[in-house]
Amino acid sequence: MTKRTQQIIRLAETNLDGNRLVSVAIRRIKGVSFMLSNAITKALGLEGKKLSELSEAEQKKLEEAIYNPQKIGIPSWMFNRKRDPETGKDMHLIASKLELTQKMDINLMKKLKTYKGVRHAAGLPVRGQRTRSSFRKKGKTVGVMKKSRQQGKK
Repeated sequence: MTKRTQQIIRLAETNLDGNRLVSVAIRRIKGVSFMLSNAITKALGLEGKKLSELSEAEQKKLEEAIYNPQKIGIPSWMFNRKRDPETGKDMHLIASKLELTQKMDINLMKKLKTYKGVRHAAGLPVRGQRTRSSFRKKGKTVGVMKKSRQQGKK
């Protein structure tokens, strides 16, 4: 009898490679960082196991831990949404919920016309980067003239 392993495993709205270690594989899920993946695998005792080696019960525990890391004792400083403006709680968002929340936050900033919202709306960098030479759209340069224009001026 040969043991049949699954190559692709679906966890948290993401297709994951079953041949990888659990800590490496779950990093492909949007919202799961290196630190969080290591903390989850240690808390559940899954170090050194491949994702395809997990039983159905272990997979369910892993998915529950990814959605609610506070239930298995992960500290709140690892979460990606601390002090949520609506609820005031520390939360950790994953996959489509994370994307939706980010879009809603940006739209709120645009609506309130905060500095960051105005920069988002204009398509400019938000975090204070210099814009003289970077973030230019389609070939615009500073201080350079084309040869045809230079010859025309002479």
